[in-house]
Amino acid sequence: MELAHSLLLNEEAYNQLGEVQKAEFIFDWLRYLEKLLLATSRSDVKEKQKTLVEQLLSLLNSSPGPPTRRLLAKNLGILYSIGDTFSVYETIDKCSDLIRSKDDSPSYLPTKLAAVVCLGSLYKKLGRILANTFTDTVGNILKAMKSAESQGRYEIMLSLQNILKGLGAAAAPCHRDVYKAARSCLTDRSMAVRCAAAKCLLELQNEASFMWSTDLDSVATLCFKSFEGSNYDVRISVSKLLGTVLAKAIISKHSGAASRQSIRRVSLEEVLELLGTGFLRGSSGFLRASGDMLKGTSSVSRDVRVGVTQAYVVFVSTLGAAWLEKNFAAFLSHILSLVSQSHPKVTQTQIDAVCSRRCVSFILRATIGGLGEKAQIAAAKDICQAIWKLKKVVDAVMSDSNLEIRLGSTDVAASQHMLICALQELGNLIHSLGTTAAPLLQDSSAGILDSVISVIPHPSISVQLAAAWCSHCIAVALPSYLTPLLDRCLERLTVLKSSPEAVTGFSFSVAALLGAVKRCPLGIPHGKGKIIMTLAEDLLCSAAQNSRLSAQRTQAGWLLIAALMTLGSAVVSHHLARILLLWKCVFPVSPKDLETEKSRGDSFTWQVTLEGRAGALCAIKSFVSHCGDLLTKEVIQRLLPPLPCAVDLLTQLSSILKTYGSPLKTPSLVYRQRLYELLILLPPETYEGNLCAILKELAADLTAPDIQVAASTFLLPPLCHRDDLLLLSPLLQETDHRFIEEQLLLCNGIACGSLEYDPYSIYEKDVEGHSVPKPLPPALSVISAAVKLFGVVCAHVGEAQRHLILEQLLDSIKHAKGARQQIVQLHVVSSVSSFLKYVAGSKRNLGPEEMRRPALALVMGALESPSPLLRCAAAEAWARLTQVVDDGTFTAALAQVSFDRLKSARDVVTRTGHSLALGSLHRYLGGISSSQHLNSCVGILCALSQDSTSPDVQTWALHALSLIIDSAGPLYYMHVEPTLSLIIMLLLNVPPTHAEVHQSLGRCLNALITTLGPELQGNSTSVSTLRTSCLLGCAVMQDNPDCLVQAQAISCLQQLHMFAPRHVNLSSLVNCLCVNLCSPYLLLRRAVLACLRQLVQREAAEVSEHAVMLAKDSREELTPGANIKEVGLEGALLTLLDKETDQRLCHDIKETLNHMLTSMAVDKLSFWLKLCKDVLAASADFTAVTCVDTMQEEEGDKGDDASVLTTRNDDRFHPFTNSRWATRVFAAECVCRIINQCENAHSAHFDIALAQEMKKRDSRNDFLVLHLADLVRMAFMAATDHSDQLRLSGLETLLVIIRQFATIPEPEFPGHVILEQYQANVGAALRPAFTSETPPDVTAKACQVCSAWIASGVVSDLNDLRRVHQLLVSSLTKIQAGKEALSHLYNESASTMEILAVLKAWAEVYIIAVERHKNLRQPLKTTTCSEESVRNGSHSSDGLLDLVLTDLGTLSRLWLAALQDFALLTLPSEFASQLPVEGGAFYTAETSENAKLHYHSAWALILHATALWLTSTGFVVADPDEGASNLSRPVTPTSMCQGSSSGATIKSPEDVYTDRFHLILGISVEFLCSLHSDATMESITACLHALQALLDVPWPRSKIGSDQDLGIELLNVLHRVILTRESPSIQLASLEVVRQIICAAQEHVKEKRRSAEVDDGAAEKETLPEFGEGKDTGGLVPGKSLVFATLELCVCILVRQLPELNPKLTGSPGVKAGKPQVLSEDGSKLVSAALVILSEIPAVCSPEGSISILPTILYLTIGVLRETAVRLPGGQLSSTVAASLQALKGILSSPMARAEKSHTAWTDLLRSALTTVLDCWDPADGTHQELDEVSLLTAITVFILSTSPEVTTIPCLQKRCIEKFKVTLEIKDPVVQIKTYQLLLSIFQYPNPAVSYPYIYSLVSSIVEQLQEIDKRKPEDATELQVFQEGIKVLEALVAIAEEQHRAQLVACLLPILISFLLDENALGSTTSIMRNLHDFALQNLMHIGPQYSSVFKSVMASSPTLKARLEAAIKGNQESVKVRIPASKHTKHSGKNSSIQLKTNFL
Repeated sequence: MELAHSLLLNEEAYNQLGEVQKAEFIFDWLRYLEKLLLATSRSDVKEKQKTLVEQLLSLLNSSPGPPTRRLLAKNLGILYSIGDTFSVYETIDKCSDLIRSKDDSPSYLPTKLAAVVCLGSLYKKLGRILANTFTDTVGNILKAMKSAESQGRYEIMLSLQNILKGLGAAAAPCHRDVYKAARSCLTDRSMAVRCAAAKCLLELQNEASFMWSTDLDSVATLCFKSFEGSNYDVRISVSKLLGTVLAKAIISKHSGAASRQSIRRVSLEEVLELLGTGFLRGSSGFLRASGDMLKGTSSVSRDVRVGVTQAYVVFVSTLGAAWLEKNFAAFLSHILSLVSQSHPKVTQTQIDAVCSRRCVSFILRATIGGLGEKAQIAAAKDICQAIWKLKKVVDAVMSDSNLEIRLGSTDVAASQHMLICALQELGNLIHSLGTTAAPLLQDSSAGILDSVISVIPHPSISVQLAAAWCSHCIAVALPSYLTPLLDRCLERLTVLKSSPEAVTGFSFSVAALLGAVKRCPLGIPHGKGKIIMTLAEDLLCSAAQNSRLSAQRTQAGWLLIAALMTLGSAVVSHHLARILLLWKCVFPVSPKDLETEKSRGDSFTWQVTLEGRAGALCAIKSFVSHCGDLLTKEVIQRLLPPLPCAVDLLTQLSSILKTYGSPLKTPSLVYRQRLYELLILLPPETYEGNLCAILKELAADLTAPDIQVAASTFLLPPLCHRDDLLLLSPLLQETDHRFIEEQLLLCNGIACGSLEYDPYSIYEKDVEGHSVPKPLPPALSVISAAVKLFGVVCAHVGEAQRHLILEQLLDSIKHAKGARQQIVQLHVVSSVSSFLKYVAGSKRNLGPEEMRRPALALVMGALESPSPLLRCAAAEAWARLTQVVDDGTFTAALAQVSFDRLKSARDVVTRTGHSLALGSLHRYLGGISSSQHLNSCVGILCALSQDSTSPDVQTWALHALSLIIDSAGPLYYMHVEPTLSLIIMLLLNVPPTHAEVHQSLGRCLNALITTLGPELQGNSTSVSTLRTSCLLGCAVMQDNPDCLVQAQAISCLQQLHMFAPRHVNLSSLVNCLCVNLCSPYLLLRRAVLACLRQLVQREAAEVSEHAVMLAKDSREELTPGANIKEVGLEGALLTLLDKETDQRLCHDIKETLNHMLTSMAVDKLSFWLKLCKDVLAASADFTAVTCVDTMQEEEGDKGDDASVLTTRNDDRFHPFTNSRWATRVFAAECVCRIINQCENAHSAHFDIALAQEMKKRDSRNDFLVLHLADLVRMAFMAATDHSDQLRLSGLETLLVIIRQFATIPEPEFPGHVILEQYQANVGAALRPAFTSETPPDVTAKACQVCSAWIASGVVSDLNDLRRVHQLLVSSLTKIQAGKEALSHLYNESASTMEILAVLKAWAEVYIIAVERHKNLRQPLKTTTCSEESVRNGSHSSDGLLDLVLTDLGTLSRLWLAALQDFALLTLPSEFASQLPVEGGAFYTAETSENAKLHYHSAWALILHATALWLTSTGFVVADPDEGASNLSRPVTPTSMCQGSSSGATIKSPEDVYTDRFHLILGISVEFLCSLHSDATMESITACLHALQALLDVPWPRSKIGSDQDLGIELLNVLHRVILTRESPSIQLASLEVVRQIICAAQEHVKEKRRSAEVDDGAAEKETLPEFGEGKDTGGLVPGKSLVFATLELCVCILVRQLPELNPKLTGSPGVKAGKPQVLSEDGSKLVSAALVILSEIPAVCSPEGSISILPTILYLTIGVLRETAVRLPGGQLSSTVAASLQALKGILSSPMARAEKSHTAWTDLLRSALTTVLDCWDPADGTHQELDEVSLLTAITVFILSTSPEVTTIPCLQKRCIEKFKVTLEIKDPVVQIKTYQLLLSIFQYPNPAVSYPYIYSLVSSIVEQLQEIDKRKPEDATELQVFQEGIKVLEALVAIAEEQHRAQLVACLLPILISFLLDENALGSTTSIMRNLHDFALQNLMHIGPQYSSVFKSVMASSPTLKARLEAAIKGNQESVKVRIPASKHTKHSGKNSSIQLKTNFL
C-alpha cells in the first residue's frame, strides 16, 4: 500500500493489481491525496494539476463505489480550491455530459452517481466562482432525477444540498425548482432518499425565505406526509427540518425583513397550531379528511404522531432555553391541550390515550429537562398552576350532585389526560432537581404538595396513580418530605374510609411512598409499618360491610400489605404472623369449600373475591422477592397450604367465566398473572403436586382461541441474544427517543405499558431507572408470565407428560389458521425457548430421544416464519436445543439441515433464518469442534453475504459470520484473509442506502480484529497487509453517512488501538471522536465515550492536546454542544455530563474524566481547578456567599479574600451555566481527587515557602498550596448549597483540605499556619449544617469536620475556636434527650447515626485536648522552646481541655451508654433473647441491624475517650450524680450503672468501676481477638491507646495484676494482633500494653510480698510462701502462665526483626556470631520495646521461676547485642545495642540474683552469659572484625559493675576480661580509646577492691605508657586531646583511690606528664588551639593536685628543677593572658574543659 502514497496515481503499480485490490488501492490513494493536497505548497499543486485532474476524471469511468466517489469528489474540490480554476468549467461540463448520458445499464450507474457527487463537491468548495454556470447544472441534475432510481435520487439530493451550501444566497434563481424536486423526494418510498431530501431542504431554508413564510403551511403538511411509514432516521431528519423551519418563522419577525412585504408575519400561536394539527390530524390536512372525520374512521398513524413529537422538541431546542423560559406558560397550555377532550380522536380508546400521553410527556421532559435549575423551578410552579385549574373543573363536577352522572363522564374525562401528563412531569422535574427543589416546596404560594394531594381522590384511577407517582418522586427527591406525606395520606385514608375514590387514591399514594423508602437511605420511622399493617387489616376486615366499597377496600388492603413488604425483613418480621394468617384466610380450606363458593356467588362477589385473591398473591410475591431472608423452612411450610387451592381455582376459572360473563374477564386475567408470577419466584418443589394441572392451564393460555394480539416485541427480546436484536429493527436499539419510539414496535391493537394496567407496580422499582413504571396490559402480562413459568414447570414434570405437552403445542399450531396461527406460534416458540433456556441454565437434560422430534419441529417451523423476531428467537432456541441434547451427531445433523435449506431455498425468510441458526450454533457450542463444519459454514455465509439483490440476506449472513468468527477463535486464522478482503470489497461497493448491511460488516470487521488480537502488532508483510486492510475498512465506515456504522467504525478503531496502538493515527481518531461527542444518536455517543475512556487510560495528555489543537484549527465549531476551544476536552465532557441522561454514558464520561484527572491533574493544576470552580460556581442561586462576606468584615479587612468569595458580577463568557446538582457533586469529588493526586507528587504542593520559591524560579511551576483560597472557596460553595448530596461532598472536600493543609506553616507569620486565615469560611460552611431542618447525614458529616478542625490545631485562639466548638455544644444539647427526642422524619437508625457522630466528634476533640495537655507539661520541665510557642501552645491546649471539661460530665455518661449499646449489639446471635426488649440508649430493638453500622464506625474513638476520662478520674472519684436517677436523659435498664428506676439498691462505687473496667476491656478484647479484614487502622490504634490509658492508673492495674487469667488472655490477644497486623505503630502500641500488664503483675507480686512480710513478721522468714510465677518448683505452664505468654510475644517480635536469633533457622543451638546489621528505625523501636519487657519479667517470678526463664532472657538480650553491634561513626551505640545493655543492666541487678534461693543458680547462669559475651569477641572462626568492640566492652563492664563480685572474680573469667581491655587499649582508634578509658574509670572506682584491684594492677602500666607516648607525639586534633584528658582522669582517679604509701609514686608518674604539656608565655601566643587547650587542662589539673598532695608535689619539684622552671613560666604566662581572655572565655568554653569540670564534681 505504500505505493499508493504519492501525489499522482502510481498507474504502473495500479495496473498490476487484481479487481478487488484495485479498488482498495484507489481508495487508499485518494485518502492519502486528501491529506497531501492540504499540506503541499500551491505552486507544486499547480505544476501537477493537469495530470491530476485527468487521473481523477478517468477514475469516474472506472465505476467507483460509494466511498470512493465521495473521496474522489472531495479531492477534486480541494484541488481546484488550491490550484488554478480555469479548467474547472471543462470538468463541470464533463460531469454534466456523464449525467445526461442515455446509458441506463446498471454497470454505468456508478459513473453517473460519481459525476453527480463531483458536481456537488465542486460547487460546495468553489461556491460563487461558479455562479454563472449553476443554473444549467441544477437544471441538468433535476432533469436527470426524473428518470433516476433511488440511489440516484439519494445522491442528487445530497449533491443539491452541497450546491446550495456553496452558493449561499446566489442560488436564489433555482430555489423554487430545488424546492419542488425535494418535495417529491421527501415522500419517496426509499427512506434514505427522504433523509437526503430533508437535509437538502434544511440547507435550502437558510436562504429561501418563502419556506418559513408563504409556504410554511405546505412545508408542514409535507413533513407530516413524510412521517407516514417512516423509519427512525427519517423521523430524526424530517423533525429537524420541520422544527428548524417553524423556529425560523418565529425568529424571523425580529429581523429587518419587514420592509419586504412578501414575508408574512407568523405568530407563536399559529406555529403551535400547525404542529398541533399534525399531532391531532396527521398528514390528512384540513379539508380532505373531513369526510373521514365525520365518519369517525380516520386515526392518526403512530409514526406521524411520534415524528411531530420530535419536531416539537427540535422547535424548542432551536429557539433555545431563554425563549422557553419566557414563553413557557403558553407552550405548556398548548402541549397539555393536545390530550384534552376538545380533540376526542387523540384519546378515543385507552390505547390511543396512553400513546398520546407518552408523546406529550416526552415533549415536556425533553424541553423542560434542558432548562437550568432556576428555570425548572419556575416551570414547576407553572405546571402546578395548571394542575390547580384542572382540579377546579373536577371539583365543580363532583360537587354538583344532581347532574353527577351526566356531566361526570365528559368533563372529568376531559381533564384526566392533561392532569396525568402534568403530574408526571411535575414528578420528573422534582425528581431531577433533588434537594435543590426544597425552596420550591417550602414556597407556600405555589402549594405544590397541596395540589398533588388534592388530586389524589380524583374519580379516574389513572389520575390517582399519576398523583401517587408524583408524590413518590417528591419523596425520593426530598427524603425529609417522605414521612410527612405518608402521615397525611394515612390520615386522609383513615378519615375518608367511606369514599371509594379516596380509598383507592390514598392507598396508591401510600404504596408509592413505601416504594420510595428503599431509595431514601434515611428511611422512615419504624412504627409506621405497624400503623400501615393495622390499617390494611382494618380495610380488609371492613370490606364486606359495604358493597359499594368492598372492591376498593379489598384492593387497598392488599396493596398496602404488598407495598409494606418492600421495607424488608426488619419491618416485616414483626407482622409476619398476621400476614400469614390473612393469607391463609383468603383461600378456602378444601376443594369442597371451593365448590360451595362456586354455587353461591354472583358476578359482583366473584369480582371482589378474585380481586382479593389476586391481591393476596401479589402480597406474597412481594414478600418472597423483598424478604428472602425470612423464608425459613418453617415459614415456607406456612405459605404452602393455600397454594393447591389457588391452583384449583385457576383450573375452575374458565367455567366461572362462562357462568358470569365478561365483567370477570379482567379480574380473572389478573388472577392468573399474579398466580403465575408468584409461582415463578417459588422453588418448584413447593408446588410439586400441582405441576400437571398448572402445565395444562399454561398450555391452554398460550394457545387460547380468543387471543387477538401478538406481543412479539415483549415476549421475544428477553429470549433472543442482545447482539441479534440489532438485526431486527433499529427500534429495538437504544435511542434517546426510546420512550416514544416504543409504541411503533407494536401493532395498532396493542397499547404501550402504562401504570393503570397494574396499580401494584407502583411500589416496584422501574427497570429503566427513574421513569414511571410501565406495566403492560394484563392480556400481555399473563402471556409473558405464562411463558416464563412454562419453562420452569415443563422442566420439572415427568418425561411422558413433557412429551405429551410438546406434541399438544405442535398440534395447536397446525390447527390454527391465518393471523392466529402466527400468534399461537409466537407463544409456543417463546415458551419452548424459555423451557430450553431454563434447562440449559440449570444443567438438566431434555429427556429421551423422542422428546427431540416435537421440540425440533416447533423450532424448525419458527425458523422459517415471516416474523423476523420469531426467526431470531427460533435460532436461539435451535442452538439451545443442541446445547441441551449435547450429542455430536445430533448437532451435526442439525447443521446439515441448515446447510441443505440454505443451498436449496431462494426466499429471503429461509435464508435469513437458517444463516442465523448456524451463527447461534457456533455461539453456544464454540467452534462446533470439527473444522469441516467451520469451512462449510464460512463458505455458505460468504456466498450469501454477496447476494446484492437482498440486503436482508446480506445483513443476516454477515451477522451470523461475525458470530462464527467470534466463537471460532484461533481456528478461524485460515479464513481471515479471504473474509477480510470480502468485507472490504462489500464496504467499498454496497450502496450507503443499505445501512444495515454496513452495520453487519462493521460487526464482522470487529470480530476479525479481536481474533487477530495482539498479532496485529507484527511487522511481517502478511500482518501489515491485514492491518492496512483493517484500517482501510475503518476509514470507509467512518465516512459512512449512517451514525450506527460510524459507531461500529469507532469501536473497531478502539480494538485496533488496544492491540496495535502505534498504527492507529491518534489525531484523526480524536478528531472523529470530538465531532461525534454530541451526536443525536445515543449509540454513537456511547461508542465515542467507550473509545475515549480506553484512549485516556493510556495517553490522556496526547488525547487532550489533539482535541484542543483540532478545535483551534477547525473553522466551524467541532461539537455544537461543547466548546472545546475554551474549556478543552475535559470541559466539553463536563458539559456533556450535565446534559446527558443515559446512565451508562454518564458512567463512561465520569470514568474518562477520572482517568484524565489521574494522569494530568498535577501537571495542569490551574486548568483543572478552574474547571471544577466554574462548574461549582454555576450554581442555581448564590445567596449563601453573602454571609461569608459579612463574616470577613468582622475578621478585619482581608481584602483579597473577601473578593475571592463574592459572586461573579461580570457576566462575561462563562462556559458552564446552571450546572445540575449531580454535575456539581462530581466536580466536588474531582477536587478531592486532585488533592489526593498532589499528595503523591512533589512535596512543594504542601509547602508554601518552597512553592513560592519554585514559582519565582519558573513561572510555569504550579502548586496546590498556591490555590488554597480557591479550594476553600469551592468547598464552601458546595457545603452551603441547597442540594444535600452536594453539601455532603462539600463537607468531605473541606475535611480533606483540613487534613492535608492543617500543619503547613505561614512563612510571613512564624508560629501560625496558612489555614488560619480561612477560619471564618470554615465556620460559615459548617454553621448551616447544624440548623434544625438539616438531615442527619449532613449533620453527622459536619460533626466530623468540626472535630477535625478543632483537632487540627489550626486555630490557637480560644475565642476563635469557640465558634466551631459552639456548634458541637449545640448538637450535644440536642442529643442529650436520647433516641426519643430526635426528629420523627426518618428511621430511628438515622438518629442513632447523628447521636454517634456527635459523640465521636467530641471524643476526637477530647483525645486531642488530653494529648496536647500531656505534651505541654512534658516540654515545660526542660524548657528550651521559644517564648512564642509556649505562649501559643499553652494558651490553646490547656484552654481546649478546659472547653471540653465543662461538658465532660454529660459526655462521659453518654459515651458509657454508647459503649454499653455497642457491647450489646456485638453479642453473638444466640444471646439475642437476653437483649433488652426496647433497645439500648441510642437504638431501638427493631432497628438494631441498621444501627450496628453506625456503632461500628464510632465506637473506637469513643472507647479511647472514655478510657482517658476514667484515667483522669483515676477510678477513684465518683461522678457528682453517679447512681442518681435525676439524669437529663431517660433512664433505661441499659443505662450504664446509673441505678435502675425500680428503686433497687444503688451500686457501690467499687462495683460501678469494676463494671466500667470490664466494659472497656471486654469491648477491646472482643474486637482485637477477631480482627476482620475491614477493621480500620484507626480503630485498632484507638483500641490499643484506650488499653494503654486504662493501665496508666493504679486501680485497673491492680485488677489486671490480681487476675492472672485476664492478663494471659489479653497477652494472647495482643500476640494475635502483632501476628496479623504488619503496621509498626500498631505493634509498638501493643508492646506498650504488654509492658503495662507486666508492670501490673510486678506491682501485684510486690504488694503480696509486702503484706506477707507485714503479717508474718520477720521472725519466721524461712517459712514465707513464695509469691510470683513458678512458685516453689519454677515450672511455667503454657496457657496458664503470664510470663510464658509474655515471652512468646517478645520472641515473636525479636525473631521477626532478627531471624538469626532463632536457633532452628541458624541451625546451631549455640550463640553464633554472624555479620551484625542495622535495623530500620521502626524495627529498632520494636526490638527496644521488647527488650524493656524482657528485663522486667524476672520481677514477676518467684526465685525458682526466675531461674527457669533466665537463660531465655539472657540468650535473647545478648543475641540482640551480638546481631546489632555495628560500628557507627563517632563511637555511638545503635539504639538496639543501648536497649540491650540497659536490659542487661536491669536483669543483672535484679533482686533475684541476690535472693538466697536463687543466688547460686543465677551466679552460674550469669557466668555463662559473660562467657558467651566474651566468646562473641573471639569466636573459633575469627570473624570478629565486624563487631563493635565498644559495645562488647560496655557489656563486660555492665557485668562487672552490676553483678555480685563472685560472678566476675573467678580467675578464668577475670583474666579474659582484663585481656579484652588490654587488647582494646592497643587499638589506635581514638574513639575506642576514649570509651575504653571511660569504662575503666567506672571499674577502677568500683567500691569493692576484690573487683577493681586486679584491673588496676594489670592495666595501669599500659595506660601510663600510652599517655607518655602522647606526650612525645603531641596531640593533633580534638579527639586525641580528649583521649589524653580521659587518660589523665583515670590516673587522677587512681591517685584518689590509692593507699597512702603508694600515692607518691603515682603522683610522681602523673606530674611529669602534665608539666610536659605546659607552655611558656612566648609559646602561648603562637601555638595551635589544641595545644593551648591542653596547656590549660594540664595547668588546671596541676593547680588542683598541688594543694591536695602538697608534700609529694614539693618533693617532685625539688628533685627536678627543669619541671619547676617550666611550671613557673607557664603560671606566669597564664596570668598575663588571662587579662586578654576573660571576655572571650565566657562564650567559648571548650568541650574538653567542660568535661574536666564535670569530672571533678564527680570525684567530690
